Amino acid sequence: MNLTVTPPVLVTGATGRIGRIVVDRLLEAGVPVRALTHRSEAAATLPAQVEVFTGDLTVPESLDPALKGAGAVFLVWTAPPRTAAAVIQRLAANVRRVVFLSSPHQTPHPFFQQPNPMAALHAEIERLIAATGLESSIIRPGMLASNSLAWWAPAIRLGEVVRWPYGAAETAPVDDRDVAAVAARTLCQDGYAGGDYVLTGPEPLTQTAQVAVIGDVLGRRIAFEEMTPDEFRSLSEDAALSPAVDMLLAAWAAAVGPPAHVTTAVADILGTAPRTFRQWAADHATAFAQGS
Repeated sequence: MNLTVTPPVLVTGATGRIGRIVVDRLLEAGVPVRALTHRSEAAATLPAQVEVFTGDLTVPESLDPALKGAGAVFLVWTAPPRTAAAVIQRLAANVRRVVFLSSPHQTPHPFFQQPNPMAALHAEIERLIAATGLESSIIRPGMLASNSLAWWAPAIRLGEVVRWPYGAAETAPVDDRDVAAVAARTLCQDGYAGGDYVLTGPEPLTQTAQVAVIGDVLGRRIAFEEMTPDEFRSLSEDAALSPAVDMLLAAWAAAVGPPAHVTTAVADILGTAPRTFRQWAADHATAFAQGS
């Protein structure tokens, strides 16, 4: 009897919003998982069967122990761009497959066409991956449903008015769990080499409508008040965040009027419909509840 040993998948960003769920999905599929973390104490937040390696994308050689014997890598890039080429070279020398968490910067929709440094970085990493000949898939989530936790949950928990710019901006929020499930599928199953997937939720919703959905789930009306772009900029005291703030404002402004970009990629890959924003809100209702 021949026993087939599945090589482990290395997950970078393993304690992040998407990476942490990718870890769980891979384990459920019976795939051995390695996690790359900045700090060894992060092991306490991961399942016991995960092999944890300490490493840093800004120090390419620190990845070598985690890459040795691995079969695939889930790549989440949160570091400066200067070491990208060296890291991709190391991936190509050690593994067969890479799945890169990118963005829909190539999508011809106004919301995704606002110039920003992150889009340029993603494009460069994609170019580097393609040049190696690695078996690769590119995952491009649109607006994540979980963004509302950082944006609106603090005011909602306090029972306050949600003040936000461009309430009429329409997107199709995608559930983080669906993004992670697609990533896990493309990491551990064949047939996705060369795949390029823009992931969205199933329905277009304005930002005002998203807040209303959260209110429906909580059983109370949440007031929404339009904020000016300058008021939004004044909320951030960190000058380093100004480019990101400007990018968001430009994207939301461009999303007022045209229908949101909606794809079927999640259903096409998973064989099940993507979760609605209402489902996401219901599953995270305690994070918005007063007193939580």
